[in-house]
Amino acid sequence: MKNNFNTIINSTTPVLIDFHANWCGPCKMLAPILKEVKHELDDSIKIIKIDVDKNQSLAAQYQVRGVPTMILFKNGKQLWRQSGVLQKNDIISVIKQHQ
Repeated sequence: MKNNFNTIINSTTPVLIDFHANWCGPCKMLAPILKEVKHELDDSIKIIKIDVDKNQSLAAQYQVRGVPTMILFKNGKQLWRQSGVLQKNDIISVIKQHQ
């Protein structure tokens, strides 16, 4: 996953990484919101879900201490980070600021 991850975040298209866990209630609330974000922004954003339990070294590398944590990357650079659930319009606003 780590090699793939670096390829993914080095995209010129913004990439929103959702660090989540299957046992996490707020993560379950965020999932449909992210689907709406993807539907609205279509190809102008990539959204990748990463299970912290299956990818512990990646979560540790990015110091993910709580889930859900979203991190926005573009060209390999971290542009924004937020833990917790945000509403669709808030997420879209952040993405548009960094396009």
